[in-house]
Parts: sequence; structure tokens; C-alpha cells
Amino acid sequence: MKIDKIKIIDLFAGPGGLGEGFSSYLYENNQPFQIALSIEKDSVAHQTLELRSFFRQFNKVPDEYYSYLKREISKKELYDKFKYESDHAINEALCLELGKDNHEDIDKKIKKSIGDNKNWLLIGGPPCQAYSLAGRSRRTNDIEFENDHKHFLYKEYLRIIAHHKPAVFVMENVKGLLSSKLDSERIFPQILNDLKRPTSYVENSSLKQANYNIYSLVKSIGDVDFKDSDYVIKAEEYGIPQTRHRVILVGVRSDFKIVPDIIQKKERFVSVRESISDLPRIASGVSNREKTTASWSDSIIKIKKYSFWAKENKKIKEVIESQLQEFNELNLNSSDFIELEKKHEMSDFVKKNLYDKKLKGVINHSSRSHIIKDLHRYLYLSSMASIENKSPVMKNLPIELLPYHKNVEAAVAGEKFADRFRVQIWDKPSTTITSHIAKDGHYFIHPDPAQCRSLTVREAARLQTFPDNYFFEGPRTEQYKQVGNAVPPLLARQIAEVIHKIFLKIQND
Repeated sequence: MKIDKIKIIDLFAGPGGLGEGFSSYLYENNQPFQIALSIEKDSVAHQTLELRSFFRQFNKVPDEYYSYLKREISKKELYDKFKYESDHAINEALCLELGKDNHEDIDKKIKKSIGDNKNWLLIGGPPCQAYSLAGRSRRTNDIEFENDHKHFLYKEYLRIIAHHKPAVFVMENVKGLLSSKLDSERIFPQILNDLKRPTSYVENSSLKQANYNIYSLVKSIGDVDFKDSDYVIKAEEYGIPQTRHRVILVGVRSDFKIVPDIIQKKERFVSVRESISDLPRIASGVSNREKTTASWSDSIIKIKKYSFWAKENKKIKEVIESQLQEFNELNLNSSDFIELEKKHEMSDFVKKNLYDKKLKGVINHSSRSHIIKDLHRYLYLSSMASIENKSPVMKNLPIELLPYHKNVEAAVAGEKFADRFRVQIWDKPSTTITSHIAKDGHYFIHPDPAQCRSLTVREAARLQTFPDNYFFEGPRTEQYKQVGNAVPPLLARQIAEVIHKIFLKIQND
């Protein structure tokens, strides 16, 4: 059964991971969802969002899009060539900050985008920094928490629900939301109450009441043992090659007596190997802070000059020696675009979900530079991980490779920051890709010892299940932030399947 396009308003959209999953979902060879408006305040993430909107305007993506990804033409040249499509993208993806005194303007844009459609979908995740467990550990008191405007940005999401009354909404946030407190009281129950009766929250409101039932996508709320943690989706259980755990709330307007299905777990986990092992092997740069003229490979080989080398256990030395011999296989000149060999072998997971044969290469796959000591740490730790099939901890480092850090003694003792360096393991899902990857790569060390570097933007994007033709705009640091903050599109696509069934039932009511 076919229905009209279901319009989507995407708030706090970031680079568009949630919207990508919905817009790429197929039902009977059609894409039932259409993003009518997406809003993101970060100017660089907005550029990515807008470019992807441009991509979606085509049934057959033109060669010029790929020319832009390869940096053969400018964005202006691309947009000038396809004026209709670029104008549509510019009007769809807006760079605006929600939560300011621009309610009237935002409301007009939403109303214009949805038109006469009464049954549409609202998606988005308010910024989650103030909810995060790590963020709360850095705050000194509840007053600071209360004054953090990010904490209450969900109420702008709430206000839009109250004013525009979508048939369904999907709200995403970090797991820390469940335990976050203000004045010693948990916030999550209040958020649920607000979402159930959003009009009651809006001050001086004469709006007609619209109530919502809030559902989990992993367990029925009618189960006697249902608890708040059942709102959490563990991405690795649903075919995402990453242990990402996020709160996902689905609200269905109460005039529809519809209970959504739950998403179905996959039979097995998808590994790091299946996700990134086919990507070109590249070397990092040596940080210019080193003031060295030595080549990358010469810098790595200096690991043998440490005193621990003479007494290190034989197995580790053998692995490191074998990796040093593989340097000539690496691409030492990584760039914005790396062409793939014609006979490119990849996993079924990549072939089915991420690969684009028209691209004929890899984008966003240049490595950040590392100081020589970090290169040695990464080589040592990833070699050990390849032997033990788990990431080593700080105490496993030789004394000469320990960082100069005030917490290093506590880390060696296993008290805190013991896993300051974390190697991703080939045959397991990765750890959570977070925006912290933009700051340093210590938590995201590549499992291939010969490459002894942190993950590239493309590798992180693969683990987040972004398609290979999804281009992240801006400097590399900004690209990392975008990838780390996003919802995995492949997970969003599974959510879209459940939400689509709701709309099919709405049509039949």
C-alpha cells in the first residue's frame, strides 16, 4: 500500500544522521518519508546537512556531485549547475539556533513546510552536553546545572510539539538523561510528563490540548517489569558496529490508539573488521610540534631505542617487528580523495549498506598528525591488543611510554583513566564514537598496528554507518564533531520502519 509522502521536521539536526535514516528508508521500492525542514545552529554541520539535502533531490545523482567530493569543482560550480535542486536544499536546511527569541519565525517556517498536512513527523535530539554523565561530573552544583541553557533546550522541542501537534515525534538523547538530577530530583520523569502533555507546559497558552503516549522501541511499556532503562537502544544489538547506547522516545498523539512495534534485534554483532578493513591503509603525519625532519617511518622505528626493547617479552617484539616491515604498504600521502583499486574487496555489510560504486574512492580519509611518543604508544598497544584480543590499559605500557599526566599514577593503579588509551578490536563492535574524537585519538586507536594512528573521519563515519558518499564539510576537527554527535543512519532506518507502520495505520483509521 502506498501513502503520500510523510513530511518530517528535523530539529537539532546536526549533520543529518537521523534524517538520513528516515529519508533513505524504502517501502515497496519507494521512499515514504520526506524531510520538509531541518534546523541546525552549527554553521559547519549545517553545510554538511545542506549538501546532503542537495544529494537527495536527485533520483540519479549527477557526476558533478562526485566531482565536488573529489575537489575537482567548487560547491558554487555544483550549485550553479543545478539551480533548482540547490535552491530547494538551501530552503530545506536552515542554519538557526533554536531556543532563542525567534519562536514566531520558527513557527512560520514549520507551518509553511508542512502545509495542510496534519499527520507529520517531528524528529531530533536536543543538545545533550548538559545531560551527559561526564558533563555532570564536571559541574560543581545544581545552580550551575540550572543555569545551563542546554539542559532546557528540550523544552523548545516541547514547545514546537505543543504548537504544531505532529502525529508522531521521535526524540533522541544520551543515556545519562535517565539519571540526571536537579535539586536531588531525577529529571527524566518530569520530561516524560511534559512530553505527554506538552500544551500544559506552554505558558499563557490558549492552544487546544494535544496529549501523547510515550513508547520505547525495545520493550512494551505494558510489561510488568518495564523500567526507564528500557527506553535505551543498544545499537550493537541492531546491526550497528558500535556499542552506542542512547535514549529514544517515541510519542504518538493520543487521538491515535496505536502502539508502535519494537525494532528487532539482529542475530549477531557487526565487527570493526567488517566495517573498515577494506579502507586504504594510510599513515599519520608526525606532529609539527616535534620539530623533526625525520620521516614518518624513521620516527616509528625509534621505538627500538627505548631501554624496554631489550627486555620486552618476545611475543610483543615479534609483532612490532612484523609491523615495522609493513610500512611500505601504507599510503604515506593521504588526501581528501583516495582512489580505490578496481578489484576492491569489501564485506557484505559495507557492500549492502555503505558502498557507492560511482564514487570509486574514499573521502574524509586523511589521518591527523601525532607526536612521536603517541605513535610509539599506539604501535605498542595495538600490537598487544592483536595478541590478547582486548584493549590494554595504562598499566600495560612500559614506563618510558607512560604519558606525562597528573593522573598517570592513578591510571596505572587502575583507579581512574586506566583506559586513557583504547584500541579498537577487529572482531568486536567499536566503542562509542563520541565528539571527543575531535580532541585527540587516544580512545580511538586503529586496530592495525602498522598504521599506529587514530581513526580517520571516514572510519568513524563507517562505524556510525554513514554511506561512503556522505561528505562531511569543514576542517577535520569539525568533521569529527559532526560524526561523533550523530545518530547512526542505519539505526535510524530501522526506527523509520517502525514509525512508517504507525502512519500506515493512521491512514487506515
